[in-house]
Amino acid sequence: MRHKFYTADVFTDRIFGGNPLAVLPNAQGLNAQQMQRVAKGFNLSETVFVLPAETSQGTRRLRIFTPATEIPFAGHPTVGTAYILSAIGEIALQGEVTTVIFEEGIGMVPVKIRAEAGKPIYSELTASQLPQFGSESPPIAELASMLSLEISDLLNGEDYPQAVSCGLPFLFIPLRDREALGRVKLNRERWQQLLSNYWTSSVYPFCYDPELEGSDIRARMFDPGFGIQEDPATGSAATALAGYLGTRHPLTDGTLKWVVEQGFEMGRPSILQVEADKENNQIKEIRVGGSSVLVSEGIIEIPELESL
Repeated sequence: MRHKFYTADVFTDRIFGGNPLAVLPNAQGLNAQQMQRVAKGFNLSETVFVLPAETSQGTRRLRIFTPATEIPFAGHPTVGTAYILSAIGEIALQGEVTTVIFEEGIGMVPVKIRAEAGKPIYSELTASQLPQFGSESPPIAELASMLSLEISDLLNGEDYPQAVSCGLPFLFIPLRDREALGRVKLNRERWQQLLSNYWTSSVYPFCYDPELEGSDIRARMFDPGFGIQEDPATGSAATALAGYLGTRHPLTDGTLKWVVEQGFEMGRPSILQVEADKENNQIKEIRVGGSSVLVSEGIIEIPELESL
């Protein structure tokens, strides 16, 4: 079985930055076992298999796999797939802004694609779920040990660790500064002990000490349970981060905006644009977007099921 694939770097405007993504734009005929083997073979944070929409509202149906498992939603696969499909002509651009709707495991995910001179330059998803908040996180001392840090490296008080989800849950751990963030080294044994029975195993340490002018947040993301030792850019976490930050912000009505740096410690610098609309002190909508660049295309031979 021969299938065309494309790869792109997502949340960057230059090749070999951002988060790599593989997309099979016409994945009909593949079953879940084959998809999982392909994703494991690519060994990227996620691989997307694009299928025909199953509803009249949907543009395409997406199945998203990490090297270890299928997941119901992810940010960089969503915005990256919108970019790739429009760049290769699978989705026709309608002027400066084209809106598509992807059917994903969590439901319908709208994505806006911005274009210049008939080419896509930016894509932005709207979270299909508003923030949900998990139970109390493990103690500060335990989290510091898990990150191979000192207790003094973690913030507390109003900026306390908290788990938030907008489709996928993440444990947000605010740190003192970029130097502390750079020293993070996930202790796999402590991670397993602390989070194996917790709401999420995805760890997102961050700080309010970015490197680039114009950025607001510097972040990293780890989840060995998904087969992701460290992720260069995590759009689903950025949507949940807007929930974490937005509920703490004093603005009651209007739009909050943040620029998030991620992947710098990995040599894959990524920039994520995050927005949250608030009304009557409640978050009403969250958007995450960024640029992407095409990297490669090719044909992959996928064995029949009995050959796997």
